Parts: sequence; structure tokens; C-alpha cells
Amino acid sequence: MAADAGGERSVLVSNPLGVGVVRHSATSPTLPTVATVDRPRTLYADAGGLNIAYCRGGSGPIDVVVMPGFATHVELMWEAPFSGRLFDRFSRFARVTQIDKRGVGLSDRLSGPATLEQRMDDLRAVMDAEGIERAAIVGISDGSSMSALFAATYPERVSSLVLWAGGAGPQGTQQLRSVLVPWVQDAWGSGQVMSALVRVRGPADVQRLAKLERYSMTPRMAGALLDMDFTNDIRGVLPVISAPTLVVHRSGDPLCRRERAVELASQIPGARRAELPGDWHLSLVEDDEADALDLIEEFITGSQPAPRSDIDRILATVLFTDIVDSTPRAAELGDRRWGELLDAHDRVVTDEIERHRGTMVRATGDGVLARFDGPARGVRCARAIVDGAEQLDLRVRAGLHVGEFLLRGDDVAGLTVHIGARISAIAGPREVYVSSAVRDLVAGSGIAFDDRGRHVLKGVPGEWDVFAVSSS
Repeated sequence: MAADAGGERSVLVSNPLGVGVVRHSATSPTLPTVATVDRPRTLYADAGGLNIAYCRGGSGPIDVVVMPGFATHVELMWEAPFSGRLFDRFSRFARVTQIDKRGVGLSDRLSGPATLEQRMDDLRAVMDAEGIERAAIVGISDGSSMSALFAATYPERVSSLVLWAGGAGPQGTQQLRSVLVPWVQDAWGSGQVMSALVRVRGPADVQRLAKLERYSMTPRMAGALLDMDFTNDIRGVLPVISAPTLVVHRSGDPLCRRERAVELASQIPGARRAELPGDWHLSLVEDDEADALDLIEEFITGSQPAPRSDIDRILATVLFTDIVDSTPRAAELGDRRWGELLDAHDRVVTDEIERHRGTMVRATGDGVLARFDGPARGVRCARAIVDGAEQLDLRVRAGLHVGEFLLRGDDVAGLTVHIGARISAIAGPREVYVSSAVRDLVAGSGIAFDDRGRHVLKGVPGEWDVFAVSSS
């Protein structure tokens, strides 16, 4: 493990594609935004006697069918680090359908990888089951080849085609194939393979991707599917595609080289190619893909997305946590043991914020700032963090306030944030303090409070009623 400037730690993941550096903050990685739509139920379509799993949601005027990449699972896509964000974004303007190809995820398992033709059968079966006559097809990474073939084969069923992080021509050299396929089989289930395909925030995401690998397919199937991808060559069908087509790729994509994306677009009549900056294949880090998603939405709908302000006022609950007496404790334990204890603390904080549907904003010294769309979830999360830290023999305090604040990109600002910080500062070890605004909004939740009197909060006008969350 190497240290970077700015207090970051780097975890080096060796793979045949090179060495990837996964960065995360010294305390806790930022969690992805949670989708605003509820997870749709899993459905099944019959494709020649096989069950093909898919989910469908949204209520827009357009049908969008998403063919995701290598490893998929229509239910795990709603867990971190994916958190349903892609489905959520498309559902803002369309009815969205996402598919697990046969042999993968919740679809029927097979003894060998499905061919492109069989995957086309799966897509057609799902569209027939839902009565979708025409749809915008979005093929991502490994899903782009089948999507292009489907568009060429069934032009009457494709209103538009988006090929995202896909390319034409050979996937790589025979030498790379002979090294990469065995490595995928050996490393499958550890998270290393998927973290080579997508940019993540840190080790917690790698562990979640490990779960996706295990739940999506077996190591043998993963190796066989990759081996087949090396043999697929769709260049011969590209000139037949008549649907309006957008090819989106990153200029420094390490997996789909620029020349493959350029060739893909050049072979499709009238295709538009959008080359975006970035040195990743796909990313799960914050808003890395916002530019790509904006382009895709504009292309599919024919109109630009509603402008997104860099500064928005929203109502939410802010939570501050802090480790009490961290400096003398670090001196007592020494750097190595203290670092291990901080890592364990980080995992508790990250897991609890995720479990309570919160959003990590940033690290604050030996604590964190997070926000929640409901005060009760924020309070319960704070109590769980304090209790979890106690199991590690760490004393943590927390404070919450609810109100309007400024949202600046991923950060938050305004008086509400200052009040939350001040309330946290007056809490004692293992205590969770809240403002009267929080207490009033969680009435009926079953959460009990003890009155801690009125306080003057440094830098905040007036006096404030403060309450402690009962630990009983």
C-alpha cells in the first residue's frame, strides 16, 4: 500500500491490463447517490424455453432497453456501488427495461456462454413480453456488440441505438487473450476483474464488486464468455445499421482503445461519435459519467436535459460524527494499530450510512459529514455508528440538524451545516445530539429524547434547544 499526496491511500491491483490505482479518502469513501425510484420487481420472459430475467420501470413516453456489460444482476444493480443510478437516470425520461443475458445473473444458467444470436433472442423475447414494438437500445461495453447486431437484424424495432464504451474489430491480440482469460478465471469472485473494468472509489467498492462477480456467474463461465468476446467481430454488419446511432467513448479508455471506437462509428452510416475526456472504461465515481448520460439523453429524446445548477437549495438532515480524544488514543496505540482501528471505524460508518440510505458528503478530521432525505433515518444511523464504534472501543459523538442548505456539486454549505457541526461539538462521548427541528420531525417514529437545555452555538445567532437521543 502506498501513500499519495493529500492524505489518500492507494491500493494497487495488478492485472494483465496493467496496474490500476484505486483511491479512497483517509477516513471513508464517498457513497454513490441513491436512486430516487423504487427498485422494480424482477420479471421473466420465455426465450425458447429459457427464463430471461429483466426489470422494468419509469413512465416516460419513450422505451429504452439497456443491455449492460460483462457481469450483470438485475437486483444487485440496486446495491452499492451501482445503487440504481443508471436505471434512475434513464427513468427520468423513459420507460426503462434492463436485461440479464442468458447464463448470467438471475437468468437461466447455461453450460457455456450465449452467442450474440442467442442474446438477440433474449432481447426480442423481453420486448415481446412487454409489448415493446420499438425502443432505443443502449448497449454498454460487452453489450454493445449484441445491440449493434440486433439493430442491423431488426431495424423496425430500433428507434435509436447508443453504443457506450464499445468498439469494432479484434478485442486484443492472441497473446493478451492467452493471458487474460486464465487470469479472469483465477481472479473471479475477488472483485479484481470488475474493478479493472470500472473505476471505483476504494476497497469497499471492490468488495461489493466481488459480490457481483460471484452472483453473476461462475469463474469458468466468466472465462468462457471473455474468450468468446475475443472472437466476436461485428464489423461486417455495421454498414447495415439504419437506426440513428451514437457512439460514446472515453479518450483514454484502457479497455476499449480509441481506434476501436473510431472504427465502430465510421462503419455505421451517419453515426455520431462523441469522444469524452477520461482514462476509464466505465466509472462508478460520483458524476464521472454525467457528461455521457447527458449526451445519451439528448440523443434519445432529441432535446437537452434540464440544466443542472451547481448550487441548489434542498431540505435535508445533516449528520456530523467525531471520534472523541482521538489524538491521545493514537499516541497510546501507535500509528499501525491506530490505522487499523480507523479502517474498522470507516467500515462501520460507510456500512451504516449506506444501510440508512444516506449520502456521505466528506470526511471531517476524525469524523464524517453525511446527509439524509429523512431525519429519522439520520438519527438511527447516528445511533448505529456510535454503538458500532463502541464495539471497537472507540468513543464517537454525533450531532444532527434538519433544514435548507446549499448543495454545491457533492458538497453542502449554509447555516444548517454550521448548526449541525456545532450541535455535534457539544455532545459527549457516545452521545447523539439533535436540534429541536429534528426532534419535532421524527414524532411518532418511536425515537426517544432527553432534554439537554438551551445552548448558544458558536457563530450561530440566538439560543437553541438541544436534545440527546436516548440510548435505551
